[in-house]
Parts: sequence; structure tokens; C-alpha cells
Amino acid sequence: MARKYGKKSQNEVKKEMDRFKKGKAHSGVKLKKVKSRKQAIAIALSKARKKGIKVPKKSAKSSAKKSTKKSAKKRSPKKSKK
Repeated sequence: MARKYGKKSQNEVKKEMDRFKKGKAHSGVKLKKVKSRKQAIAIALSKARKKGIKVPKKSAKSSAKKSTKKSAKKRSPKKSKK
């Protein structure tokens, strides 16, 4: 089943993509320049959520991927051979 995004959220993404293409899209407190298309879309959806526009919740898959990456990094220390 397809996710349902409101028209206003689609407009928000369109505006952010225009800013991205012009090189004027920034993120964070330090206003770092947005380098990827996916990052620009994520920023637009975040702005739409803050405005109260109809946007689906973040998927559980993305949070699951982050947790598996963190657990994969934690490894037991290597034993040195004598």
C-alpha cells in the first residue's frame, strides 16, 4: 500500500528541491550546505512535520537499520598472539 502524503507536504518538498538545485539549501544550526537529494527531501519532510502538515511517520525500517549498524561496530577486542 502506498504512503499518503498531503498536497502541502508535496509542495514543501518541491520548494526544498528548488532550493537544493539552486545551491541554497542548508541544514542544521550551523547551516551546512545540503549535498544530496535524499537529504533535501528529508529536510523538507521534517519542515512539513513541524508545520503540522500530513506526513507519514518515519518508517521503523530506518531506525532498525541504524541500530544494527551500531551493534555491528561493537566488537570484542582482538586477542594478541604471543
